[in-house]
Amino acid sequence: MKKQKGFSLIELLIVVAIILIIAAIAIPNLMRSRMAANESSAVGSVRTINTAMVTYSTSFPDTGYAAALTNLGGATAACAPPAVATVAAACLIDSLLSVVQQKSGYQFAAAGAATAGSLTNNTYTVSAVPLTIGATGNRGFFSDQSGVIRYTLDGTAPTIASSPLQ
Repeated sequence: MKKQKGFSLIELLIVVAIILIIAAIAIPNLMRSRMAANESSAVGSVRTINTAMVTYSTSFPDTGYAAALTNLGGATAACAPPAVATVAAACLIDSLLSVVQQKSGYQFAAAGAATAGSLTNNTYTVSAVPLTIGATGNRGFFSDQSGVIRYTLDGTAPTIASSPLQ
């Protein structure tokens, strides 16, 4: 009688079952860590936009803060050296944020405005909301000319009344 080489069907099924159990434990943790990374990236991008707004208002004092997020960046070709910063394309932030306005599972928006009696944009708002709440992120972020980053826990667009980040 010959001895057979290989694994039995039962042995293979046990190995597959063990792999499935490990995957069932690991995948939710992976999703949570990905959402946490997306939220951290969104906060970093909001900080970058805040810094770019201040730089823009210093560079273009007759305009004040940028009227739109697109004014802070510019097309990649327009910002290639030897590009010159303009009011319409200041080349202060990456085109992913300024043109596409999406990064790491978040949608970004920013707008400058003039309050009554002002000739320049002396206020601005920045918001970042997850593209898919519960999948790309859980919190929405907001900031304005104060530089304080605020958030909501339900992923909706935050406002000035939202909780500040600590």
